[in-house]
Amino acid sequence: MGLKERRAVKDYQDNQYPAQQKQIEEAAGFAVEVSVDWDTIATDGMSHLYAEAWPDVYFKPLIAALASISADDMGKEALEEALKKVEITTSDSVSSAHKWAAFEGGVLKLDHKPTTNINDVSARTQSLTTLLENSL
Repeated sequence: MGLKERRAVKDYQDNQYPAQQKQIEEAAGFAVEVSVDWDTIATDGMSHLYAEAWPDVYFKPLIAALASISADDMGKEALEEALKKVEITTSDSVSSAHKWAAFEGGVLKLDHKPTTNINDVSARTQSLTTLLENSL
């Protein structure tokens, strides 16, 4: 990761991520540990897309799915009981909304190319919501 990408990551961490972390916790109804592998999602040569792409690829679908699951007390309780951590990363091999999420051992892993299929927010949201509904 070059200087341009490191600067863009730092700017994102300082100016956008804190609000997203707060939205994640509000949507879930409890404090959720979120681990972002900034080194893998910071694609070389794509720093100009981070501010737009990362929310749409990772955070908006996560927030919407958590809000959907925790819409009632049963969902909130099931989510708080089962979800221990969210890991956001990219193996650079997943760009499909239907394959981007896995939930095992209390860890929700979101793995998606950070600047591919950016606008598929609703498909990623639906896929993640379905995964969580079936896993809780």
